[in-house]
Amino acid sequence: MKKVIGADRGSWIRVERESDFPVQNVPFGIFSSEGRSARAATRIGDTVIDLHALAMAGLLDGLGINPSVFSHDTLNPLIGLGKALCRELRCRIAEIFDQDNPVLRDLPGKHAGILFPVREVKMLMPVQVGDYTDFYSSIEHATNVGIMFRDPANALLPNWKHLPVGYHGRSSSIVVSGTDIHRPKGQTKADTAEFPEFGPSRQVDFELEMAFITCRKTDLGQSVSTAEAEDHIFGMVIFNDLSARDIQKWEYVPLGPFLAKNFGSVISPWIVTLDALEPFRMPGPPQDPPVLPYLQFEGDHNFDIRLDVFIQPDGQPEQRVCHSNYKYMYWNLVQQLAHQTVNGCNINPGDMYGSGTISGPTPDSFGSMLEIAWKGTRPVKMADGTERKFINDNDSIIMRGYCIKEGLRIGFGEVRTRILKERE
Repeated sequence: MKKVIGADRGSWIRVERESDFPVQNVPFGIFSSEGRSARAATRIGDTVIDLHALAMAGLLDGLGINPSVFSHDTLNPLIGLGKALCRELRCRIAEIFDQDNPVLRDLPGKHAGILFPVREVKMLMPVQVGDYTDFYSSIEHATNVGIMFRDPANALLPNWKHLPVGYHGRSSSIVVSGTDIHRPKGQTKADTAEFPEFGPSRQVDFELEMAFITCRKTDLGQSVSTAEAEDHIFGMVIFNDLSARDIQKWEYVPLGPFLAKNFGSVISPWIVTLDALEPFRMPGPPQDPPVLPYLQFEGDHNFDIRLDVFIQPDGQPEQRVCHSNYKYMYWNLVQQLAHQTVNGCNINPGDMYGSGTISGPTPDSFGSMLEIAWKGTRPVKMADGTERKFINDNDSIIMRGYCIKEGLRIGFGEVRTRILKERE
């Protein structure tokens, strides 16, 4: 049974009005601090809560969770316990920090070992990503790319509306927010050139995505239906799937992107559970033609997640260049996981699945510089007088995402990365 923490519940931990992390959120992450090894945590407001310390204080007794689960440097052992147990954990945490619960509130001597200001901790990769799939599930994005690079009258390839297109990407280069990424090098070929050349990419781009993370193991040969899929999905993060468009253009035929997409992808550090997102469900766009039976589903599996992208030149204020929404996704997450496994592909806790670039129907909602600047023909004017067709050295890319409904705000925080000059 799904459990939603009541929208009217408050916490004795201070939560600012515009915070992404009220007591109704209870996300999960991994943090370290001075003198304390990496371990599991949650967050309320601007306070990080050490779950191992909370368990050792006896406040999580009765849940059937060994405190050692919280002492690992990834969440894989915790989320591998299953969604039912993690739901009970979230509810217990909300009870402990309820504004009317004095058990920990009135014991300030214990706060020092359990509660940490977010500015004093370092957030780490929340999971060890064993496998990573990148989907291509926004019809607006796929159409825009098809118009730019193929026949505008046939922008979508023939298979696009029949299956969630995806590819298996490199998991080792997925990193946490705050990690700087060097400009990649590779082969590029100008349209007028006879041969390719080697050098740094001139067209580094962001891709605004969300990613979901699985929490159950399946056996080789086992399929997960759309009805079962959410039982295998723990939660979501914001995902900046960086791309080198000029490298990608030359290399992607016939097998798809390679060096253009494996030099760095950056995620937000807090995994927000599907339970926390429950109030923000909504129907997705109609799918026409009808999909095959294994991709049919019941219920609403899109979410009203508002997504913003900012570019911050070195030493300058950030400037918003995109305002999109996860609700635009044509293929939803249960269809993506059902398609991933329909051939018997096995999955594991900690596997990550990118949504693909999330673009909306209007130019201000396009989820990549490729679209925003329309292949370089419509440069973006920056406040410092410069222009952007793609990302410059020392530019920071910041993505933020949140849901809001009837006064309840649940968010993901931000994912931030800076593009550095290529390594020599």
